[in-house]
Amino acid sequence: MHTDTERCVRAVQSKDARFDGWFFTAVLTTRIYCRPSCPVVPPKVRNMTFYPSAAACQQAGFRACKRCRPDTSPGSPEWNARADSVARAMRLIRDGVVDREGVPGLASRLGYSARQIERQLLAELGAGPLALARAQRAQTARVLIETTTLPLAEVAFAAGFSSIRTFNETVREVFALAPGELRTRAARGPLAPATPGVIALRLPYRAPLNPSNLFGHLAATAVPGVEEWRDGAYRRTLTLPYGHGIVALTPQPGHIAARLSLTDPRDLTQAISGCRWLLDLDADPVAVDDRLRTDPLLAPLVDAGPGRRVPRTVDGAEFAVRAVLGQQVSTAAARTHAARLVTAHGVPVDDPEGGLTHLFPTSEALAGLDPESLALPRTRRTTLTTLVAALADGTLRLGTDTDWERTRAELSALPGFGPWTVETIAMRALGDPDAFLPTDLGIRRAAERLGLPATPAALTARAADWRPWRAYAVQYLWTVDDHPINHLPA
Repeated sequence: MHTDTERCVRAVQSKDARFDGWFFTAVLTTRIYCRPSCPVVPPKVRNMTFYPSAAACQQAGFRACKRCRPDTSPGSPEWNARADSVARAMRLIRDGVVDREGVPGLASRLGYSARQIERQLLAELGAGPLALARAQRAQTARVLIETTTLPLAEVAFAAGFSSIRTFNETVREVFALAPGELRTRAARGPLAPATPGVIALRLPYRAPLNPSNLFGHLAATAVPGVEEWRDGAYRRTLTLPYGHGIVALTPQPGHIAARLSLTDPRDLTQAISGCRWLLDLDADPVAVDDRLRTDPLLAPLVDAGPGRRVPRTVDGAEFAVRAVLGQQVSTAAARTHAARLVTAHGVPVDDPEGGLTHLFPTSEALAGLDPESLALPRTRRTTLTTLVAALADGTLRLGTDTDWERTRAELSALPGFGPWTVETIAMRALGDPDAFLPTDLGIRRAAERLGLPATPAALTARAADWRPWRAYAVQYLWTVDDHPINHLPA
């Protein structure tokens, strides 16, 4: 979008927050870059230039605006709606892969050479993987500086910097303030930490956001010991690269309040990325809803509660296991089966608030379980053990970077994996916005009540008009039933 100058100028002059994250405005006279909704008086058109990423702005010598804080804007919705190599690379960079494994590790995961990935990212984003990762490190450092009391030297390494000197230089260059000055400014603001060891931050999103189905679904399907709804917040344990954590996510007007407790602050980038992915916060709800409103049968559902997101997962392998446990049983039964696995094979954790007890067991831990210990039909035991074996040995990978169609084919080849299970995993674990569940009982009921075709084949053909947002259409169709997943818990 950044190449459409006229459209960008209109967005900046109207301070349209819908375009935050789509592009960034760099002001040639002040050498500052902003988000489109920056509250200051818009610069003259001749002094504006536009970039596709904060990293490209920084690489061109611009520094972040202190008013609108463009580094904290929602991410571009493109990376969640696309499955090409650039989108997959951006999702991996967002997860901190470059900091942990370097550019060769990023390229290896994508099946390309480092030179190919560099060329593709430069062409589309104006910055290579190292520059994009540097911009993310700067933002992680800012969060740690402003929301924790960690010594600044520890902040540097926790944010992924290789040296304190690089940390100081980067923070000064990006924010035009030294790390100590950033902390002093934050001490006067509303985000000063209230609880030692807790990182409190706001997760931005594009309005509108309807929290009912998002948090309602997560709370209704929560696995005891791993997830809970407490005091208006969804809480869960997180398995992270360097340790583990506990997060509490609370819907607020204009943002999601997040409270993170991490055993290793180096996991902050991954934890934030996982939470944003879980809640689908980088979506463009206006584009989605406008498309679905073109169908006269869906339009009333959209108008009744616009801004529905697709509830996802923080761990693709975990969700796949839970999807198998949920085959042909009620939500309550699926939770019971998952809770038994957690108690038997999950790693215990300490929760100061007392409600969470375990991490969800890893595929490696589940690979050694005795099938006879599972209170499941024999065919489903085979399905589960085959799945965890494929996940444990790396034959099957389920993550934000996996190719959607290839992974669908790999899942379909496993015993006991029908269209419902495959599409459920594609929607919630892989993040495909066009995943569709025509055989789902709730969708079939909604189709009957709305006058949509009854058979899966006919309904799929009818749903072609909803593409590429059929996963969001599923969220609206589910609202036809009065199910707990559609409502925030009391």
